[in-house]
Amino acid sequence: MNAWAATSTCTPRCARQAAPRVSAPRLACRYAALAGALAAGAAAGERLADRRTMRLRAAAVLRALGIRVAVTVPGVAGGQGGPLSVPRPPGGPGTLIVADHISWLDVLTLLAVEPVTVLAKREVGRWPVLGPLARKASTRFIDREGLRALPHVVAELAGLLREGRSVLVFPQGTTWCSAAAGRFRRATFQAAVDAGAPVRPVTVTYAQHGIPSTVAAFLGDEGFGRSLHRVAAAGGLTVRVTVHPPLELAGDRRALAERAQRVIRAGEPPVHG
Repeated sequence: MNAWAATSTCTPRCARQAAPRVSAPRLACRYAALAGALAAGAAAGERLADRRTMRLRAAAVLRALGIRVAVTVPGVAGGQGGPLSVPRPPGGPGTLIVADHISWLDVLTLLAVEPVTVLAKREVGRWPVLGPLARKASTRFIDREGLRALPHVVAELAGLLREGRSVLVFPQGTTWCSAAAGRFRRATFQAAVDAGAPVRPVTVTYAQHGIPSTVAAFLGDEGFGRSLHRVAAAGGLTVRVTVHPPLELAGDRRALAERAQRVIRAGEPPVHG
């Protein structure tokens, strides 16, 4: 099987509201706010590539959709904060940030926490809402069917890490309804090994009014518009980002992938219903 061509057993039926939908007037207000946030992003032009501007614009889109973001750091006093990157010494490498993949909202959320270089499938660049932000964030787009390009992609990621840039990847290779599904692909972990870069596991989970929810899941052949509408209509939606301690660079890429997978899955609450 192609190392990039992961196949999910989840379907759009897995995406369910865990709370009542918002009213029609509230939904209309959210769409109006979303249009305003996107217009502001477009007006920013080349300034959107600035890290602070990118963070603000990504956060504005989430806010327009009525989505709250909560960042927790286990073991840190108060348990709140960020960023995703590991502090590096002068001339040191960036961080390979690895997260579970549930929704197109994952990218927006993590850009709102800390703008970093994202590795995404090429289709993302053509999506509304996310595509323009992703392109301005210097996202590296890949063809997941192109096995021959894999060594080049890994080498490019390693080069970015050596330059001190942090890179976000989704090792599951496709979206699932929760972090508990889909094994982690090993290839991108080789970039961290080659660059001597720290690996930061991050768990992304969704809840509605505190109840674990699959409403944000973007699965199978579902169209982006349908997914966007379901998210915009969701009541009390929160995205929780759990930033785990970096992994020790011990062992090969297989060992790193397995450890990251265990850590990320351990940080996910069970989904009921």
